[in-house]
Parts: sequence; structure tokens; C-alpha cells
Amino acid sequence: MPALMAIAQNIKDSRAKNTHENAHTLNALAADLSGDWASDDLTDLTAGIAADEAVIMKGLRKLRAMLMLKWIWQDALGVISLEALTFELSAFANSCIRLAHRVTFARLAQRFGVPMIVRDGKREPDALAVIAMGKLGAMELNLSSDIDLVFIHRGDGETDISHIGKKSVDNQKFMLNLGRGIIKLLDDVTADGFVFRVDMRLRPWGDGSPLVMTIKALEKYFNQHGRTWERFAWLKARVVNAVPAPFSDNLSNITKNFVHRYYIDYSAFGALREMKSMIMSQQAQRQDLDNVKLGVGGIRDIEFIVQAFALIYGGHHITLGEKRACLDGMAELAKLGYLDKDESDNLAAAYRFLRRLEHAIQARHDQQTQRLPQDENELFAIAKTLGFDDVAQFRQTLAMHRQNVCLPFERMVTDRQSPAQAGVDMAQTQAELKTLLSQNSLDNLQEFWQSKLVKGLESEAKSRLEAAYPIILHALLEHAKQDGSARADLAVPRLIALLEAICRRSIYLVMIAENPNATVGLIPMLSASPWIAKELAHYPMLLDNFLQKRYLHLPDKAELTDILRQSLLRVEAFDDESYLAAIRLFKKSQVLAVATADILGIRHIMKVSDSLTFIAAVVLQSALVRAFDELSAKHGFVRLQSGERASAQNMGFAIVGYGKLGGLEMSYSSDLDVVFLHQIDEQAETDGAKPVSGMKFAARLVQKILTYLSTQTRDGRVYELDMRLRPSGNAGVMVVSTHAFEMYQNDKAWAWEHQALVRSRGICGDQAVLAEFDRIRQAVLTKPRDESQVRSDVIEMRRKMQTHLGTKDSADKETHQFHIKQDFGGLVDIEFLAQFMVLSYAHAYPNLAIWPDNVRIFEEVAKAGLWQQARCEALTNAYLDLRKATHELALSEKQVVVDDEAWQNLREFVRGVWTDVLGDGVS
Repeated sequence: MPALMAIAQNIKDSRAKNTHENAHTLNALAADLSGDWASDDLTDLTAGIAADEAVIMKGLRKLRAMLMLKWIWQDALGVISLEALTFELSAFANSCIRLAHRVTFARLAQRFGVPMIVRDGKREPDALAVIAMGKLGAMELNLSSDIDLVFIHRGDGETDISHIGKKSVDNQKFMLNLGRGIIKLLDDVTADGFVFRVDMRLRPWGDGSPLVMTIKALEKYFNQHGRTWERFAWLKARVVNAVPAPFSDNLSNITKNFVHRYYIDYSAFGALREMKSMIMSQQAQRQDLDNVKLGVGGIRDIEFIVQAFALIYGGHHITLGEKRACLDGMAELAKLGYLDKDESDNLAAAYRFLRRLEHAIQARHDQQTQRLPQDENELFAIAKTLGFDDVAQFRQTLAMHRQNVCLPFERMVTDRQSPAQAGVDMAQTQAELKTLLSQNSLDNLQEFWQSKLVKGLESEAKSRLEAAYPIILHALLEHAKQDGSARADLAVPRLIALLEAICRRSIYLVMIAENPNATVGLIPMLSASPWIAKELAHYPMLLDNFLQKRYLHLPDKAELTDILRQSLLRVEAFDDESYLAAIRLFKKSQVLAVATADILGIRHIMKVSDSLTFIAAVVLQSALVRAFDELSAKHGFVRLQSGERASAQNMGFAIVGYGKLGGLEMSYSSDLDVVFLHQIDEQAETDGAKPVSGMKFAARLVQKILTYLSTQTRDGRVYELDMRLRPSGNAGVMVVSTHAFEMYQNDKAWAWEHQALVRSRGICGDQAVLAEFDRIRQAVLTKPRDESQVRSDVIEMRRKMQTHLGTKDSADKETHQFHIKQDFGGLVDIEFLAQFMVLSYAHAYPNLAIWPDNVRIFEEVAKAGLWQQARCEALTNAYLDLRKATHELALSEKQVVVDDEAWQNLREFVRGVWTDVLGDGVS
């Protein structure tokens, strides 16, 4: 069989070593080894002989030889995937390490006693964490891989000799002997070979340091001496053996804090640039195209791409940071949009091909090499193993895959220019600014540069400012040239406020320095919107979203849900402070992206409002789920009116949105008008350790949601929630059953409450509750009503609103001011016209009651033939123009009272429709 030519030599060598084990070899080759086999931890091998080191060493090496033949055979025949092969190899290594740890620990404990530490005033056993790095950490070992390990133990102390009556030793000595024993069992070369070559050079300080260190020493090293390449190495770190949970959690937290930054880690770009340059320099020096790992377009280049993205973005995207395996990381990068799908597919195909090629090379003599053989016969054999008919075809495919790797590798990191590469001539930039900016702006910039703040910066922060400042001034110059000096002068004080905010948190200066092209787009936003300028100055973390140009793709509701889910992965249950910080940052970052798209005109006003509404809905859903989970954990689950036990999927509770939230018409300053409904058995108690009644549970659920979203902190509220539209308003209970809600709407609701119901819809929660609300809403809105009474009610409510909320004397125009929302001819007039049509005609035309938003209501009015299409379209356009103006005013931090002159034609048109339809003459 040609496919077996490449492994023939290995099988021959192995059979020479194991002439008495041929039957076992054939059995191993024939067996279907699943990934679960290692769960036995090689118990059969060590049963009754746990203390016999020589027997264990021999047994492990015999087993390794048989399994390697099986894996080589399967790989050569192509009957096992790359992922399955590397996983099984890694699972075997895991079990060997656990076995070596267990038997060595038992032997040492019998001799010296169990090492102990003192924790919280109590003595506890010390423990050694065997940390797998590199390919084993990612569960992707090669056929001839070394295993990279690091040994960390809990802390200082000494052994407990109370049961053995010998002299104790300190924990460090015990753990040092334990580490050496593990290495010996796996790494020593005997007549039977070895199990795995063990490499300990990735430990802190490398070969010149102790073999084992405490977790406290590890944390100190990370904080004081950890380098970027070590963060690269620890990306794949994984504890192999079982250790106490507090130790495991502490180790995990320390490692994550070292490897990942919560923000996008721009400070790593410089180091990554140097690492990439070093790789390319080594490749150029070697000219080693035959090395499938280290050569140009090889495995190392692919791993660099994936790991560089993981290092930079893994703290921001938790799911990316959790993907240790290269192929998993590629898939996640494509999902997050950092690699396009074709690029990701090409890299994955290249990785699989190169790894299979690497296996074929290593399988011939069980040697750790990644170099293609020089002998043409051996190369032909390898080509055959991979399914090629000749060497030329093989080399052509290899070249294609390498090329597919080279393109993204060469682009990696260099897309973000270093300050030196940005090519900014500081002297020329300043000279040109002197001719374009006002003297006041020039003086302000000079005062900033000579300020105590700048002069008092530490050396690292000062150097980062010096790197970023030329790029900032260049961006300001470009703005002055393109948009005029007046706009640039507007930007200067806002720019200085931003710089003053970020100077001492200089990572944000690195963001700017690493994104010169995006910084050119930052300055126009500062001049266009004081709101955006203040948001960035108050919350510099938002800079990342802007510089990443997230505003070019505004996520839909499903994507927003996933983004928030990922950001909450690091937040523990009952940690309300972290939760509030996370949802505030989520809301602010997403709203900033929407505002930027709005100002740039790349998002239609309806899509802008959709996005703002989706953001609010996702936050409400998150708050509801968290509140329900925490209360259920404390009190148990409630019983539903159906008699069923509530669950996370069927909680018997929902949130209904009114007003702009209900009508998908939110703006930047919108409150959330909400009503809470339930289908909970109010009398039945919850089934937990601290039971409460269903009604009390529902009330506490509402209170918890309000606390999450409306608590005033130094960073403000997440949202202001308004519950005055609930049954009986402020006099009513905070949450009502759907049955009580229906009775109220049918028997007690005022006409204006039915107007409000037009602009309502279910937002989140139990689907059964939301469906019942939809039924009630449709039934109430489609009830026959006396049109003249509806007209009278609408006119009365409109007069009251204008009197209390509009500008004074607006009817006779003496003020020449126009309140875009409340004055006659404004937004409320149009909204009331839509509500009048629904309440008057939905009994005959039920489709009028389907939609909560005015635009689609007018579409249905036209379809029903109640008004001409032209009138409906003109009202819709007027409505959208007014809404767009409110957005622009909000972003400019201006009131919605404007000069009447520019709006006279629109107001007269709206007044004309109002008079024609309602005929009261007030507008």
C-alpha cells in the first residue's frame, strides 16, 4: 500500500525494539481508540505496582510505542482527522503526566510526609499544579512533540511527619523532588525509549531558575518581569492534574490577568511587531523553505496570526481568549470578523495540510523534525502518504498553502503603522496649523503641551504622548483643510479635554499612535458633537470602539445579545458592581457607535432608532435574566398560574415597552417607559430554602431590575425607567398579572392610556406572557369606538400637553420658537394623528393595530384607503425629519426648542392634516 511507505521505517524500528509485543502492536493498530480512553488514568498499568518505578517506566514506554504505531497507521491511511489525532495524543500525554505525578507524590509522601501550607489560619495540603504549555496546553500535540511544562505549587511550609516519624522537609524541596520525578518517568531514555521529551524552559527565568516556584512568586514575576513573548506562551497554559479549587481559581485569575487586558491591548503591537520582524529575519537568514514549521508560510506563521489576535483582543472577547487550539481560534476570529471567511478557510486548510505533512515527516523515524527530506525517494514516499501521485504535484500544493499563509502574515500588525511609519513631519504640521487655526486655539495647544500635567508625566507616559502627539496634530490639520478652520477651532478645546483625560492612562495614547488613519476620523467627531467629545473624555475605554471603526457595522439584536453575553462571562453571580460596570460600558460603547454612524450619515434615521432600541432591549433582557437567576438561587423557583414550576425559559414574567421603546423610535436621551407583567401564582411560595410568596418574588424581581438600571453612580445611570404607564399609574402596584392588566384595560383605562397602548409591544421575558400581552393589546385596540368621542379625547389630551410642555404663545407665533416635540405642528401632533386612526378604525381594519410605530401605522392607513398615499408619505417624511432634528440637537447638546423659521412649511402641512382630520382648529 503506497500510503504506508512513509511509516514503514518507523514500524520496522519499533518491531526491532519490541519483538515480543507484536501481538499487542497489532491489537493496538486495530483498536478504535476514543478520546475518552484516558479517563482510566492508566489504572491497569499501575495496579499493585504503584511504587515500582522501573516497571512503570517500562510499561509507559511499551504503551507509547504501540499507540504511536496505531496513530501513525491511522494518519497515513487518512482515517483520522487532524483534530482527533492531536487530541488523542494530548489525552495520552495528560494521563501519563497525571500518573507520573500520582506515583511520585505517593512515594515522596511515604518518605517525607505530606507537604502542608497554612491558609486562613488552618493547615492544608500543598499541591503542585503541572501546567501544560504550547501544543499540549492547546490539546494539539504532534506525533513527536516535546511537552512544555511549568511546575507551580501553593506556597511555603513543611511536610507533616506525624504519621511517619521522620524529619520533615520544606515544601520547596518536596516539590522540587516531585517535579524531577515526573520528568524522569516521562523523559528518561531507556532501552525501551522514552514517553515524552519534557521541556521546562518556558518557566519564569527559564533554565536559570528553580524547577518549581510558588504561586505568589509566579504572580510577582508576572507583575514585575513578564514580557510580551511570555504572554504569548501563557495563552495556551492549562493545568493538567487535579488541584484544590481555590488554588486552581487563583492560578487561573493570575494567568488571565497577565495574558489578557480587559481593553484592546494596543500596547502589545510594538512587541508583536518586533516578534514578527524577528521571525521574518530568521526566515531570511535560513532561507529554509524545506522547514514546514519555521519556513516562510509555515506552521509558526499561522500560529503567530492566531495568537497575536488572541493576545490583543482576547481580553475584550472572552470567547477568543478561551480558544487555545489554533483551528478553534481561527474559527472564532472569523466569527468575530477579525478574519474574513475565505482567509480563515484558507488558513485552516493550510494548517491542516502542514500539520499532516509534519506528522508524515516525523512518523518515518519518530524524530522531532519539521524539515522535508533531501532524499527524493523519501520525499516521494511522504508525497504518497499525503495522497499525491508525484513530488511535483505535492510541491505545487505546498507552495499554494504557503502563499495563502504569507499574505495575512505579512499584513499582520503592519496594518497599524508605528508612529515612525506614519510619516508625520511635526515641524511642517505645526507650521501649517499656524496658518489655519485661530490664535486662541494655538495658545490652548501650547498651554497644554507646557502644562504641569504633561511635564509631570512619568517617562513611559511622556514617551507615549510624544509618539501620539504628532499624529493628533496631523489629524487636526487634515480636519482644518477638509472641513474648515472654524470646525477645527471647535475641536481644539474638546481635543485638549480628551488628552488631559487620557495622559495618565497612557495606554489610550498607544491606541491613537497605533491608529493614525482612524485618528484622522476622530477629530471631525469632536467638532461635530460635544456629546461624543464628553463621552470619550469621561470614558476613554470607548476610544477603542471608535478607533476600531465599529460604527461601520452596527450589530443587530442577536449580535448585540452575543456581545453583551461575552462581556458578562467574567462577571460572577451576585457581583452587582461588576455587572453594572459591564452593562454601562456595553450601552455607552454601542450608543457611541450608533451616534458616529448617525453623524456620518451612513445610517438612516429609522435604522439609528432601531439600533438604539435594540441596545435597550438587550440590556433589559440581561437585567431580567440576572435578577431572576439571583432571586431563584436565593428563594427557589416560583409556581406559575398553570401549576408548573417556573424555569429560566418559562419564568412567568415579561417586560412591555411603551412610547419610544415600544415604537422602536428611541433617541439618545430617551427614557424607558416600561410595564411589568406576570403569570405567577401570587399566593404560592417559592420552593427554595428561603421561600417567599409569588407576589413578593415578582415585586422583588422588578425592584432588582430597577436597581440594576436606574441606580445613580458616578458614571450615571444605565437607563432612566419610567413606570407611570402601568395600570393606575403611580398609585398602582409595580407588577400586575396579565389577567389584571386585561381587566384594567377593558374596564378602567382612560382614553389616553389606550392611546399609549398603541405604541406598546413586548420587549423581553417569558414568551407565553408576551403572547398573552399581544392578544390583549390587539383585542383592546380593535374594539369598536365612537369616532367623535375618540376625536374629543385626543384633542383634549393634545391641548393639555401643549399647555404644560410646549413653548408659551406658540399658537400666535410671538416667540418665533418651535418645540420640535410638543408644539403644534410637531412630533406629538403626528403621533396623535396615528393613534386617532388606530383607535377609530382598527375595529374595521385590524392591521392598523399590528404595529407600534407611526411609520408602519401610516403605511397601513394608506393600504386601507383611509387616507391618500401621498398624505401618508408626506406625514412620514415630516415625522422622520423632526426625529432626525432631535437626534442632531441631542448630539450637539442643544434643546429641542429651535427657531421657527426653518420649520414653517412643515408645521403648516401638519396643522393642515390635523385640522382636516380632527377639525378643532387649535393647530
